[in-house]
Amino acid sequence: MNGRLIIFSAPSGAGKSTIVRHLVSIGLGLEFSISATSREPREGEREGYDYYFISPSAFRKKIRNDDFIEWEEVYPGKYYGTLRSELERIWNKGKHVLFDIDVAGGLKLKKIYADSAMAVFVLPPSLAVLEQRLRERGTDHGDSLKERVEKARYEMEFAGQFDYVLINDRLEDTLREAEVLVRKFLGR
Repeated sequence: MNGRLIIFSAPSGAGKSTIVRHLVSIGLGLEFSISATSREPREGEREGYDYYFISPSAFRKKIRNDDFIEWEEVYPGKYYGTLRSELERIWNKGKHVLFDIDVAGGLKLKKIYADSAMAVFVLPPSLAVLEQRLRERGTDHGDSLKERVEKARYEMEFAGQFDYVLINDRLEDTLREAEVLVRKFLGR
């Protein structure tokens, strides 16, 4: 029997990756689902750990071969997706799958897996705080930063379609709330 799926989605910079790393570290039988992407690795990112880095042409071939459960062209020419083989890899270990995924992908997974999945939307306290977090992260500048903030404004409109919404204002509180939700969903 397959395990369950726990989906964390949020605009870039809202803190979902920090929450997911915390949840993996506390021994709840969760394993992080490594997404595939066609973008180039950022400094410090590793193949098979942070992402499966696939060329755009190879990514499109995998789309045609139905190798993805879900995929999205998040930015022009920049694809992200979840490989079917990734879920099988985690479930074969007897673990539950934990996602750090964009909003569109999170909603697709929830629709596919329904009651076997819990979808959590992480909101920043405000768009201004989100923009500051993105600036401090230092991976986006100028038009790229502006594009991410506009995308975040759009994505935040979908928060109500998720099972739960966490506002990541104080990280310690958010981590505690996320842990409570996951334990309840897994019956622990």
